[in-house]
Amino acid sequence: MTKYNEKIEQRMITEIMELLVTHHGAGHSEEELDRELARVEQALEDARSSHQGQLRKSGEPYIFHPLRVTHLAARHWMDFPSVMAALLHDVVEDTPVTLDEVRQKYGVEVAHLVDGLTKVTSEVMTREQLKEETYKKTVLVAIDDIRVLCLKFWDRMDNLLTIDALPPHKQKLIAEETRMVYVPLAQHLGMGYVATELESLSFNLLYPKRAKSYQQKIDALKKEHANYLRKTRAKIMNACEQQKLSAQLKDRWRPFSISAAQAMRRGFTTLYTLEVQVDRMMDAYIFLGLLHSMFPPIPGKLRDHLNTSSKHGYQALKTTVQIGEQRVRVEVTTRKLARFNDSGVLAPGFKFRHENFRELMKSLMEGESAFDTMSLQLASATIQVYTPAGEIRTLPEGSSLLDFAFDIHESLGLHARRGRINGRTRQLRTRLLDGDQVAVETSEKPEVLPKWLEWAVTPKARNTIRRFLRNKVRSS
Repeated sequence: MTKYNEKIEQRMITEIMELLVTHHGAGHSEEELDRELARVEQALEDARSSHQGQLRKSGEPYIFHPLRVTHLAARHWMDFPSVMAALLHDVVEDTPVTLDEVRQKYGVEVAHLVDGLTKVTSEVMTREQLKEETYKKTVLVAIDDIRVLCLKFWDRMDNLLTIDALPPHKQKLIAEETRMVYVPLAQHLGMGYVATELESLSFNLLYPKRAKSYQQKIDALKKEHANYLRKTRAKIMNACEQQKLSAQLKDRWRPFSISAAQAMRRGFTTLYTLEVQVDRMMDAYIFLGLLHSMFPPIPGKLRDHLNTSSKHGYQALKTTVQIGEQRVRVEVTTRKLARFNDSGVLAPGFKFRHENFRELMKSLMEGESAFDTMSLQLASATIQVYTPAGEIRTLPEGSSLLDFAFDIHESLGLHARRGRINGRTRQLRTRLLDGDQVAVETSEKPEVLPKWLEWAVTPKARNTIRRFLRNKVRSS
């Protein structure tokens, strides 16, 4: 059991405290900071004593699980109440400690977060019903407090990393649930690193043989191209130093997924990306010019997502260049935007439209099932379209003109007749593309038809259409 000794535990605690001071020290007075750190230490002691003697199925002392969850929370800029909730997130569920006791000792805010992470219990509900109710409870709390969902991501991530002790069929159920629910939610919150990590961990459990084969291929490519990549990085860094341009270079190998495994036969170019971080947005364009002057760019491969993020909220300049015999993908972003790409809604300064998220969650709760996972997956990939006045509206990829109308207002959707996309008249079922300018033409009375349910993809549109058709049947 040397893997779980006190030395490792103490190192994790030290790192958590250092992260909290680094991320939040400037926003608190010295007295406030000391008080909050003391509360975190108290939560740690309570978590340790509550889980005393408990072991996970893997055989490790239970305290290591909340510690790892807390480390992830602290690393991603989560605040002091969130960190305390991360430490205490299993005490109500797995120990005699009650929610009231948490509330009395740590306050309403911490108790609220712990409650959002605690499973629903009942002696009369089936396992499936309990699962649905737990989803519903977490989502309802997350509608008003996104921190609950973020804490759930860290909890799930650690569970997937330490899942070996569970039977294979349970592992697969948890992996599938993660892929269907938590990955799209993380994407919707702009948390690219989290979504990628959760998806890769899930696919590793669902397709272990393919994952092993894929990793062996990646390891072989790393070894084969190590010298080539070292020389390439050195050449680029020398050019940056001559231009007095501060840049950080990092290798990124594509994590396992089905699409990554399919791309494997095309080799290095599809599996490797050179990540570049610079200080300012202007530096990103200067670096791009420098890179293209050194290595020929591949026509049609340049994408500028610095000012307008990609469909999953990723912000970077993307290009492909020919370096010797290899084509190399390069992504350039600023250090600030790299935090957004990594932590999304949690990163300081990230602009997140909470109202859009609340509407999505509410409409998913009203959907055909307690949690409409298909609609959620659709909503995780987005496009940006424009109203006639130039206002940007963010919609799920695959949205129709009808979805756009309902996104503006329910009444506009119900009275929609046809529309204009980039000045051309189009039917309501027409699918929108990123960058389209859209206007809606209306009729005096609603002309809602059952086939509209086939044209609409957004939960808001589909739920409103369903309600209207039901009311129409009842009143006839």
